[in-house]
Amino acid sequence: MAVDVLLGLQWGDEGKGKLVDRWSRRGYDYVARFQGGPNAGHTIFHEGRRVVLHHVPAGIFAPGVRCVIGNGVVVNPLTLAQEVETLRGVGVEVGKRLIISTRAHLILPTHPKIDASHEKSQNIGSTLRGIGPTYQDRVARRGLTVGDVLWDDFPHRVRHLTEIHRQMGVAPPDLQAFMQAACALTEHEIADVETMLTDALDSGAMVLAEGAQGTLLDLDFGQYPYVTSSHTTAGAACTGLGIGPRRIRHVIGVFKAYATRVGNGPFPTELEDDEAERLRTAGGEYGATTGRPRRCGWLDLPALKYAVKLNGVDILCMTKPDVLSNYGRIKVCVSYTDAKGNNHRVLPSVPERRGLVPNYVELSAWNEPRKEDPGFAKFLNLVESELGMRVEYVSYGPGREEIRHYP
Repeated sequence: MAVDVLLGLQWGDEGKGKLVDRWSRRGYDYVARFQGGPNAGHTIFHEGRRVVLHHVPAGIFAPGVRCVIGNGVVVNPLTLAQEVETLRGVGVEVGKRLIISTRAHLILPTHPKIDASHEKSQNIGSTLRGIGPTYQDRVARRGLTVGDVLWDDFPHRVRHLTEIHRQMGVAPPDLQAFMQAACALTEHEIADVETMLTDALDSGAMVLAEGAQGTLLDLDFGQYPYVTSSHTTAGAACTGLGIGPRRIRHVIGVFKAYATRVGNGPFPTELEDDEAERLRTAGGEYGATTGRPRRCGWLDLPALKYAVKLNGVDILCMTKPDVLSNYGRIKVCVSYTDAKGNNHRVLPSVPERRGLVPNYVELSAWNEPRKEDPGFAKFLNLVESELGMRVEYVSYGPGREEIRHYP
């Protein structure tokens, strides 16, 4: 059958996890992560309990759905083991419901140490989970894959790579816990995901591809160098799962009614001081993975328009407009003026060098995020007019049922 891709359109933290959790109950057979690693933090409220997923796709709560970690993902066996225990604690057994690509690369205990060393000089705002150095080893053709765990020489290969890391100035750690967790990966199904998914699609299966981070953090099309180490756009679903582009049916884009960012990098609509803290407190804007306070700002429509075009989005979902309920006056950025006086209605490249100043429309907030509320209707109309497409779904709370459909 087909693949639908669900991804974030801002700098991450758009509420993708809840949407995947909800969408996965719509007849999908598989939910598949296609990029990133434990730097992702998808928050789900399951039976009144908050669960943060870093590896396991958010479809794990949907009965009968099988979850896939694709070749584009980097896997920390220790983190994954803890996550499986957390899920077991809320009554969700993972086991063979989780399928891991033989081609997914492994995060070794030395990778976060290399990450910390790099961050001291680069100051990008890394989560320090070892994601970047793992992708670096993959590109350098010396990384280790999940499939390597199945072979007798795996311990030797681990020691060889950690020796390379030692020569880079990283002290070799105790590998016992890592080796145990890596061997425990066989409790799940390890498979050639590209072949498995293609065969399943040929047999009529439906796949939901789950993105991590957000479009504006894409390695190529984000605000380089303040980006993540993987490709976060819709095209990455093909390379991160091994599926052909003609398999993709819908691209579902998720955005917040305002903007947030974790880490450094340009953020044209960022609020400062008390204004930022007010929005941060109202929205509970603290990183699900790191706990760091998120930078907060007004909705940036030129950046959102860029992300919609880049991904070929055909279904739009808005999250957290409830945070702005009874907020008084709010602002929405509709264009930028650069240092040379040029106007931009779509986010340009290297914005930090252009001296972009946001141009705002000011609106009254709403009592409730419903179309019947005049304030929200005006806000929604502005967003749809600028993007040239409808917002079909509005999420107005953390629960999986708190979503309205506007057909």
